[in-house]
Amino acid sequence: MSVVGIERHDDTALIALNNPPLNAMSEALRTALVVAIAELDADDSIAAIALYGAGRCFCAGADISEFGKPQSEPLPPDVTMAIEQSQTPIAVVMHGTTLGGGLEMGLAGHARIATPNAKLGLPEVGIGLLPGAGGCIRAPHLIGWEAAYTLITSGRPISADKALDIGLIDRIEEGAPKDIALNAAQDLRAGLLQPRKTSELPLAANPQLAEDWMAKVAANAPGVLAPKKAVEAITAATLPLDQAFARERALFAECMDGPQSQAFIHAFFAERAVWKIPEAKESPRQVRTLGIIGGGTMGSGIATSALLNGLPVTLVETSQEAADRAVATISANLAGAVKRGKLTSDARDDLLKTALMTATDLSALAEQDIIVEAVFEDMDVKQKIFKSLDTIAKPGAILATNTSCLDVNEIAATTARPQDVLGLHFFSPAHVMKLLEVVVGEQTAPEVVATGFALAKTLRKTPVRSGVCDGFIGNRILHRYLDAADQLVLQGATPQAVDKAMEEFGYALGPFAVNDLAGIDISFATRVGEGKTAPLALERKMLAAGLLGRKTGAGYYTYDDGKKTANDAIKPMLSEARTEMGARQHAFSSSEIVERILTAIIAEATRVVEEGIALRPVDVDAVYLFGYGFPRFRGGPLHYADEIGAAALLERMQRYAADDDAAFWQPPALLQNLAQSGSDFAALNTRH
Repeated sequence: MSVVGIERHDDTALIALNNPPLNAMSEALRTALVVAIAELDADDSIAAIALYGAGRCFCAGADISEFGKPQSEPLPPDVTMAIEQSQTPIAVVMHGTTLGGGLEMGLAGHARIATPNAKLGLPEVGIGLLPGAGGCIRAPHLIGWEAAYTLITSGRPISADKALDIGLIDRIEEGAPKDIALNAAQDLRAGLLQPRKTSELPLAANPQLAEDWMAKVAANAPGVLAPKKAVEAITAATLPLDQAFARERALFAECMDGPQSQAFIHAFFAERAVWKIPEAKESPRQVRTLGIIGGGTMGSGIATSALLNGLPVTLVETSQEAADRAVATISANLAGAVKRGKLTSDARDDLLKTALMTATDLSALAEQDIIVEAVFEDMDVKQKIFKSLDTIAKPGAILATNTSCLDVNEIAATTARPQDVLGLHFFSPAHVMKLLEVVVGEQTAPEVVATGFALAKTLRKTPVRSGVCDGFIGNRILHRYLDAADQLVLQGATPQAVDKAMEEFGYALGPFAVNDLAGIDISFATRVGEGKTAPLALERKMLAAGLLGRKTGAGYYTYDDGKKTANDAIKPMLSEARTEMGARQHAFSSSEIVERILTAIIAEATRVVEEGIALRPVDVDAVYLFGYGFPRFRGGPLHYADEIGAAALLERMQRYAADDDAAFWQPPALLQNLAQSGSDFAALNTRH
């Protein structure tokens, strides 16, 4: 069947998009649609046309298989221009997911109807682009400046009701899209639906508003190019139309050809690539019930995530008082979902009454399909729990630990069923964070790994397969990041300078601001357990002085009335620490700080791939994009490494090692091999 179909009904005609499952704007669809419009427009017997989508949506936008590749004509702007310039009026009926090029086709139509379930948006900024098929020009003509800036720079879809409210559509209509389309075409012919050419609607220039929006997007998304270019394109809407469309296309090309778009597209595909694992061919075990041991922040968050996604939970705590606290935390989490419109109050109450059970004895978990241990990080405690579970859990039950760094193999060894044990490292808050590290032990059965991924899908999380090592993928690299930051401070940089440099690079918070947020005592205890010495010289002095971060009102910063300022009290402590450690002092620019920290991150990430802890470089990137705040517009540590180049990274490490801790900057063998062969990390992403 053709990707575009034509039906004639007396003096009206329907054009149907039929490119399942999403009616994406592939080359074939673009070509067929332009031909169909030309054919019907040339037919004098046709007085009106309606365009609709077959299947579950009108058009979800571009064909993702064409991302990052040159497009063949007709291009998307040719399609939207063919719609708008048709002498026969065209109504566009939008249902389901109507995004990007799909909505741009709607904007080019002479009338727009949406079904109540339609979600309409221009999300291109999310992949480092801007609407490039006339959306930036037509939107302000149709809905005004403020609504257009908001819709395009946010990238967030809106409901049909909101679309009607701002004038994006002419009406909302119930029914099958084909029936609505036929009715719309007949209404156009009868004059009951007035056709308009969107780009010809009056629009007065507003340079002050444009300036305000440029400042707004610069503040909201520092370092990100696409929202700024989108503001430029929207502002061009009052130019003569040929110049306006040309300006939009030029700005679109700037984004498409730049590194940020490639990084965003890499991040987009990374979220899909992580599912390609050796165990994907296995049939997962059935998971209908979930048991959780521990109702603290993490256990309660995991329970919340399960409840929100239809999985009943039995939560075990050490006492009824502790269990009640867990229920209160879960209830508060669910209340947040109600406030955000994700859940009704009645549904929340029903979940708490019927889908959540608590107990104070592990025997309550005897019939659970999967049990997640979420107690504090103590190997002895975890081993005792798993030894007990071995005698309690039913045959075939999966026993999972939420440990963030402990050896899953040691935990599994306490059971007679190590094949049923794996790590499920959730990230806090577990009902919000997307990342889930699925940690595979030496004896973990393949179908158990597949079940871990199936659970992630149920919980709507992004799973990444990890081998066993200290810290797995994410925390292992994080430790190197923090080591590099501490080394810079001992050698002459201030904590505030390091934070500022990393925030300018794109992190929401620098490493020392994060330590203040988490608690310096927590950071200290974790790193003592890792055997760290030198970096702790300053933290030890801060702890002795009661400077624990935000919870005490002061750490690396002071927090008076919510205002964060550098804490001068740590200056003498830092001076003493530098003297004690005998660290050679340097002056570091912001670019040097970023260069050193990113090189340290990349080096450890390379080792993680080299050792097989991560299957591919893209898995490392996914962990850091979805769990550790690495700026999405940079694409992840190893995507960013390819921008720098293996040879340049190797030269950096050799240069640092010449006057620094040579062991710290020892280059990984894999990086040396890539430099010698002229290859890159992207070439390794085809594995598995």
